[in-house]
Amino acid sequence: GTYCTQCEPEGFRRITYFPDRTDVLAVYTTRIEADRDESPVLLGNGNLVRSGPIEGTNRHYAIWHDPWPKPSYLFALVGGRLSKVPGHFVTASGRPVDLGIYVEPGKEDRAGYAMDALKRSMRWDEEVFGREYDLDVFNIVAVSDFNMGAMENKGLNVFNDKYVLATPETATDADYANIEAIIAHEYFHNWTGNRITCRDWFQLCLKEGLTVFRDQEFSSDQRSRPVKRIADVRLLKAQQFSEDAGPLAHPVRPETYREINNFYTATVYEKGAEVVRMLKTLLGDAGFRAGMDLYFTRHDGDAATIEDFLACFAEATGRDLAQFSLWYSQSGTPRLAVKTCHDAAAGTLTLDVTQMTPPTPGQPDKKPLTIPLALGLVGPDGADQPLVLDTGEAVTSSVVEITAPSQRFVFTGLRTAPVPSLNRGFSAPVNLVSDLTTADLVFLAAHDSDPFNRFDAIQALGLGLIKQGAVSGTPADPEPLIAAAARVLTDTDLDPAFKAQALALPGEGEVARDIARNVDPDAVFTARRTLRMALSQALSSHLEDMYERLATTTPYTPDAASAGRRALRNLALDYLTLPATPEALARAERQFAAADNMTDRFAALAVLAQHDTPKRMQALAAFHQRYENDPLVIDKWLTLQAQIPDPRTLDRVCELMLQPAFSLTNPNRVRALVGAFANGNLTQFHRIDGAGYTFLADVVLNVDAKNPQLASRLLSAFKTWRQLEPRRAALAEAALDRVARTPDLSEDVADIASRALS
Repeated sequence: GTYCTQCEPEGFRRITYFPDRTDVLAVYTTRIEADRDESPVLLGNGNLVRSGPIEGTNRHYAIWHDPWPKPSYLFALVGGRLSKVPGHFVTASGRPVDLGIYVEPGKEDRAGYAMDALKRSMRWDEEVFGREYDLDVFNIVAVSDFNMGAMENKGLNVFNDKYVLATPETATDADYANIEAIIAHEYFHNWTGNRITCRDWFQLCLKEGLTVFRDQEFSSDQRSRPVKRIADVRLLKAQQFSEDAGPLAHPVRPETYREINNFYTATVYEKGAEVVRMLKTLLGDAGFRAGMDLYFTRHDGDAATIEDFLACFAEATGRDLAQFSLWYSQSGTPRLAVKTCHDAAAGTLTLDVTQMTPPTPGQPDKKPLTIPLALGLVGPDGADQPLVLDTGEAVTSSVVEITAPSQRFVFTGLRTAPVPSLNRGFSAPVNLVSDLTTADLVFLAAHDSDPFNRFDAIQALGLGLIKQGAVSGTPADPEPLIAAAARVLTDTDLDPAFKAQALALPGEGEVARDIARNVDPDAVFTARRTLRMALSQALSSHLEDMYERLATTTPYTPDAASAGRRALRNLALDYLTLPATPEALARAERQFAAADNMTDRFAALAVLAQHDTPKRMQALAAFHQRYENDPLVIDKWLTLQAQIPDPRTLDRVCELMLQPAFSLTNPNRVRALVGAFANGNLTQFHRIDGAGYTFLADVVLNVDAKNPQLASRLLSAFKTWRQLEPRRAALAEAALDRVARTPDLSEDVADIASRALS
């Protein structure tokens, strides 16, 4: 086996006596001894000083020294039978760095992409943030049993192997993108987290929100910026907006906590990144870089606070950020309402903007925030109109600042009514409500120069249709959406990856969050499927043409352009297979059999699995037979089955838990099967008989005895229970209450249960 530490947040105190706090920084020298046969590899923080055999024994030693002061949560030690994939990097100042990725023997061929991503991350941080690596060695260790995604220990990152190992045969395009992003994230922590750490755990967003922003920017530069922004906002809405709307809502910098392990949330990470992004939007590129440079210079070697961070930007730009700082202390997603009025005679367009943040646990009263609202005014010819306020001031940055509960902006020189494009690039993490009509949204979907808002217009059309169908039970006219979708599909100037994002309808979870009360998951599913069927039928000729034109015989590469083409082709396959005709299913079967990469093979399997035909089980069995000895691929197989919207899925999940491929002690297996069921299968987790809730409560109590951190994460699937219609809500509450009343619960699970019920 492998010995591997995980000290964040409070693990070091379990190793030795120490003031295990983030603000106690020390220089560490570590001597590791072990049996040479059991642990031929011995790794620690910093640089290797010396190593060798211990005379008269079968043991050996290694001494590692890290010259940079660090808190104890960044201490790490690894020992075991591991193989090194070597690499080399030369920093901007000419410093040579020995790179190593350590994997289980036999998996060396899967670490090449991770090594390449590491080198690109190191160069990017030099070029964009002026940050150079500061040791002679940088090591990564990939382990298969790991609660976290990865950990940024100084000079010795430890990763869940799913975020390191990849080959075209075993990893999808999404896996490659995740590996790239998480390798970058952990490396970027070397400066935002390690060299400058947190004074206390309440400042966790200082390292995590900032570093998520940095890894998002890296991925945007490596791939497509618009597509990356769309993906990030999808994640934010799916995970963080729902957290902000429920009983687990908390500020980006919480003021209290019961269990520190429950502090690693979408609010701290994803919303924390959005706050940093807004800061950059408000200050501009030059002002933001000046603030970051001052932060790095002033606080290198410090345990800092959010106040320290913001003070650097205030000083560098002369900007008062007192009101802006409320984003760190105030929970909830602001609601931004915009009403427009065009006066043709005066040639003006008036925007009346109001902001309101709803009450959240412990915060009944809210203050107005500083909200950067990026906008454009799109003329009838599709061109952006000049933004000139009635004060004569030109809005050169295309951003107006909302600071009061209500504000009015009057734009002049507009004889013909333009269509407002609001919150461009998702400039602020708000719920936007406007008086845009269906015709306006169709127009923006075709003409908006902002890619995100072009995407968002189509999503708004789809969301409105699904919501109406779910609430009223009567499908609305899908023709405006169909026209907008056809325009996007046939626009040869658009990136295929963008098309794939734009044409993927809002998920059931986003629709449920938008409905907000008395949600019937079955009605949401039916309304969404009905709309998907309408799109499939209306666009079938476009989709068939797209599917055929995007076929390729060239070898697989994980680059963004190729991945985008595969994403669009596989979306077309999904839509084309919805009618489940013999011809449609045969197309998916052919792709499943002929695919030379996991992306296409798994996409075809996913399509076949959605339809209750004999081909479903045949394809699943063939996939399992091919990959039964590859746990990371089997995780995909488990997840896919857990998310089939079929009344028999819960029984199937219980069967899969009894198979040798599954283990309750392996976090990846549990997340792949149980987590996927609870978080990704709304109709079956929220079964009307409450069986899904009972199942999850049972698993949480079982896992809690072995892995409280994992158990509490599973229990968080109940965070939206108050949005459900009364019968389901009562059953979910009963399941939560049973968990909460169980004797000897861990603090992790007790904390989530009590807050969910409060």
